[in-house]
Amino acid sequence: MTTLEFSLLIWIGSFSAGFLGALTGLGGGVVIVPLLTSVFGVDIRYAVGASLVSVIATSLGAASTYIKKGYTNLRLGMFLEVATTIGAIAGAMIATFVSVKALTIVLAIVLIYSAYLSQRPRIEHAEDEVIDPIANYLKLNSSYPTPEGVMSYQVHSVPMGFGVMLIAGVLSGLLGIGSGGFKVLAMDQTMRLPFKVSTTTSNFMIGVTAAASTGVYLARGYIDPGLSMPVMLGVLPGAFLGARVLTGAKTQILRIIFSVVLVVMALKMVYNSLIGGL
Repeated sequence: MTTLEFSLLIWIGSFSAGFLGALTGLGGGVVIVPLLTSVFGVDIRYAVGASLVSVIATSLGAASTYIKKGYTNLRLGMFLEVATTIGAIAGAMIATFVSVKALTIVLAIVLIYSAYLSQRPRIEHAEDEVIDPIANYLKLNSSYPTPEGVMSYQVHSVPMGFGVMLIAGVLSGLLGIGSGGFKVLAMDQTMRLPFKVSTTTSNFMIGVTAAASTGVYLARGYIDPGLSMPVMLGVLPGAFLGARVLTGAKTQILRIIFSVVLVVMALKMVYNSLIGGL
């Protein structure tokens, strides 16, 4: 395989990753890492480095569209980024000292359970919602556009959501996957935000989380420009397309796509772990 053919195949896979990452709020890393390690035989450390670059590109490509349309909760995203950034730096620092094989098995189980949780029916606009005092004090409650008009929503369980975000940051630094699945689940199930708000705010956050750990991988020489460039060039247009599709998509369809991707990601991680990849 020539360098041009290799780069073209990487670009096609990265375009699909960017589209999927923007549509579900998971980030392109959920596809990039398994793609590079299993299909192209790239060393896991370099795959994680390229994945982190793709996560930043996905976030940049989708976040501007979501913010302009009023879906992203910027105030909440910046607040939760404190937790994910601390976790991401810690995860990147301990990545070389932790048995990632055992971690991925546990992570896979959690992801499959998360896929089940995301399919449980939940009323997104309850009439008798109790106001969370912390969310109210920090002014985290907001609104977002729907076919029926602009709808307001309340943020709940702020401390618990902050804790889950800390874990998500650690996993991002360890595995380079962006941990968008945990971010979306934390906001959707724990903090009880509307699903589109959860995915769009996750897209905004994953770029900052990945950037925090990218510096560590760059200093260790695990980010190869020849690999990262076609990944980034493919992810960006895919993320723009995914952002446009999401705004008109039905919430239940997004939940199904989200669950399927979580299950596939979990199975792929287990497979990579068993064959010695992760």
